[in-house]
Amino acid sequence: MHVQVNTSNGIENKDSLERWAAQFLNEQLARFAQDITAVEVQLTDENHGDKGGASDKRCMLEARVTGLAPVAVTNFAPDQDLAVRGAVEKLVHALEHKLGKLDRREHRDRETIRRDADAVS
Repeated sequence: MHVQVNTSNGIENKDSLERWAAQFLNEQLARFAQDITAVEVQLTDENHGDKGGASDKRCMLEARVTGLAPVAVTNFAPDQDLAVRGAVEKLVHALEHKLGKLDRREHRDRETIRRDADAVS
């Protein structure tokens, strides 16, 4: 899964943020790995500078899902860490909802250990 991080001018440490975001997203979205091809992260400073506030940072995540329209979520928080973590929680919930519906309706072809006779016994 490819992770692309885009930031506004008010966001610091872009290189370390990119590494952390890629690792964190790959861990949190591992169970969707066969469905997601890429995730785009857009992190912006809503108050532009050192003002701070309850919704100072905005994180928008857009997951590109194979064969479906992209799934996007937005989260506002006082700092970039909480903004990203909150957006990831929302994205996981949105993906569970969207892909769970497909699993129930269309019986998608997915990898499972239930088909492997050695794994079951």
